[in-house]
Amino acid sequence: MVKMRLRRMGQKKAPFYRIVVSDSRSPRDGRFIAEIGTYDPNVEPSAIKFDEEVTKQWLANGAQPTETVAKLLKAAGIQ
Repeated sequence: MVKMRLRRMGQKKAPFYRIVVSDSRSPRDGRFIAEIGTYDPNVEPSAIKFDEEVTKQWLANGAQPTETVAKLLKAAGIQ
């Protein structure tokens, strides 16, 4: 199954996430198919950016967002 999930980047105790589309069997920070956005919880308010066209296309093709990514999509007004 193809999932939309967070890929952790950044330094220790200063996380920065890339929102990626990957196979559910690949590891969290491993191989991915496409990068569709970013999430930075360190700034106030949290910075959420999506490539809206690509995100909608992946959702239409059946990619399943994780719980956290679903919340971010809702906050960004995409889902």
